[in-house]
Formats: sequence, structure tokens, C-alpha cells
Amino acid sequence: MYYVKLFSIESKRPRSSNKSQVKYFNNHIDRLQNYFNDNLEFYHYFRRGATFLDEEYFIRGKADIRLFPDSLSFFADDKFSSSHDTTVATIMAYDMLIIYLKREIDKLENNNSMETNYGAFTNQSKLFWTGNKTDLIELIYALHSSGSVNSGTADIKEMASACEQMFNIDLGDYYRTFLEIRSRKINQTKYIDKLKDSLENKMLDSDE
Repeated sequence: MYYVKLFSIESKRPRSSNKSQVKYFNNHIDRLQNYFNDNLEFYHYFRRGATFLDEEYFIRGKADIRLFPDSLSFFADDKFSSSHDTTVATIMAYDMLIIYLKREIDKLENNNSMETNYGAFTNQSKLFWTGNKTDLIELIYALHSSGSVNSGTADIKEMASACEQMFNIDLGDYYRTFLEIRSRKINQTKYIDKLKDSLENKMLDSDE
């Protein structure tokens, strides 16, 4: 979904002034954001890392029109797809596209040449964070509090920015998200605990 949309955007990219290209990219960002607005209830559910409706959203054959499924799900094979897996894939693809477009806008506004732009694109990370943002923010704050980066002198903003570049993701207001993590009534370190369990299971599997 990401590469098909990216090909469409770049193939119609204006070959005129930087200003025209910036306007073109901003228009596409607005269109991508409209998808989030059109699916706002589920978008917030996904962004919060909520799970209480997962059985309704992500089990095949349980599509419920009252839960506002993506219209494309009605044309999919319900033995293969659930009602909202296409919506999640679209959100992830559009996140990646918005990051790419914002980088291109930044290059144009800083008057970089096309040659420089091409070099920057080819050197960008090919890693993408495919978990939810809350998990990554929990991990960043855990690393920060442990003092494992720059002997504890690294600023949380620097670490968040580095992770955004490494994993091609926009973390948004990560401080607010951290406050939401702090306010959890149960299992504040949910993702860190999951990592620990996953690593222990990997070690057990390796011993067998």
C-alpha cells in the first residue's frame, strides 16, 4: 500500500518550482490525514494500543457494521481478512507516507538540490516501526531512565528524534503519551514486560 501510493504521488510530482512541489506534497498530506479523521474512533483505539475490542476487529467472520469497518472489508474474503486489518495496514502505510512527504518538504524548503535529495532518500533507514507508538515511547523512556545512552546524559528529545529517524515514524506528543502510560491502573510497563517474555521464550526455544 505504501509503495503503490508513493509511486502514484511521485509520478505526478510537479517538475516546476520548489513552492509548487511543497504545495503539492502538503495537499497529499491533508488527504492522508482525512483518512485518519474519517476513521477517528478506530484511529484513537489503535493509537492508544487498546485491546478490549480486538476480538471484534481482528477475528475473521465477525464483521459488525456498528463498529464502522473499512468499506473495503466488504469486498474482501472474510475467510482471509478481518473487518479492520485493512484499516490498520492503511494507517501504517499513511504514517510512512506522511513522514516521507514531510522530509521532502523539508528538503525543498531548505533549498537542497535534487541530487542531494536523491542521496538523502537512498541513505534513509529502511526500518519501520510496525508496533504501536505507545510501545516505542515506553521503550524510549525505559532506555532514558536506565542511563544506558551517553552515560545517562542523553536528552529524551534527542532519543525520541533518533528513534523517529531510525524507524521512520512520527511519535507526536510523546510526553503526553508518557503521562498516559504513567496513569495506567494495571501493568504500567506492559511493553517492557512483553519484551522480557518474548526474549525468555526465544531462549527456551533455542535450548530445545
